[in-house]
Amino acid sequence: MTSATLCHTLERSIVIRAQREVVFRFFTDSARWAAWWGAGSTIDPQPGGRVFIRYPGGIEVSGEIVEIDEPERIVFTYGFVAGSPIPPGSSLVTIALERERAGTRVRLSHAFAEAQVRDEHVQGWRYQLSLFANAVADDAAASVPEIVDRWFAAWSEPDAAARNAALEHTVAADVSMRDRFSAIDGAADLREHLAAVHRFMPGMAITRDGAVRQCQGVAIADWIARGADGQERARGTNVFTLTPEGTIEAVTGFWGR
Repeated sequence: MTSATLCHTLERSIVIRAQREVVFRFFTDSARWAAWWGAGSTIDPQPGGRVFIRYPGGIEVSGEIVEIDEPERIVFTYGFVAGSPIPPGSSLVTIALERERAGTRVRLSHAFAEAQVRDEHVQGWRYQLSLFANAVADDAAASVPEIVDRWFAAWSEPDAAARNAALEHTVAADVSMRDRFSAIDGAADLREHLAAVHRFMPGMAITRDGAVRQCQGVAIADWIARGADGQERARGTNVFTLTPEGTIEAVTGFWGR
């Protein structure tokens, strides 16, 4: 296999809302590799190391790592164990990771000897990179319920110093908040807004109601607001957008459900 023979290239680019080091872990850990491709898939993260993919339908692909440069780039050969439509070693996959404000841009290049085979893989990679984005998001989402709960706890905290300390580790500096009673931009504006909440509605507390749902950097959580007497005052749903670092970038709130 030479670069001259692999003259038909498929290229695709997506952005994943996670830091590059988090994304690259899926190329160095077989459990994460399998979470992307399918149970039984493995990767040996070193030059010459074996790449093995077992798709959920039982189709198997094997290859060998040509280059690995953490956390920037991985190159490996790719072919089907059964020999069709292409045998092992007969195509070359390059995945490069680039830092972006929104997270990590994943650039895929898959080079083939034949245009027809390349075209047969276009939808496959569209699907597999979609699964990849979700696998990374799921892996990074373990702390999302904690972050959401800190957000609601800040709304419920009457002590300004404690409230502001909690917000410092929960929201981005340019956080925005939108609901029927809020049009807030920036952490400083949010702090003043919450101070007013406790001034005019003393004793008010908000708690999460049910599980947090998340998908690729966006989380949804239902909430209940109760007064100082413990009686329910309102219910609603918040939609959270998270930064690649895992803090809250934006919140949109919907009252009533």
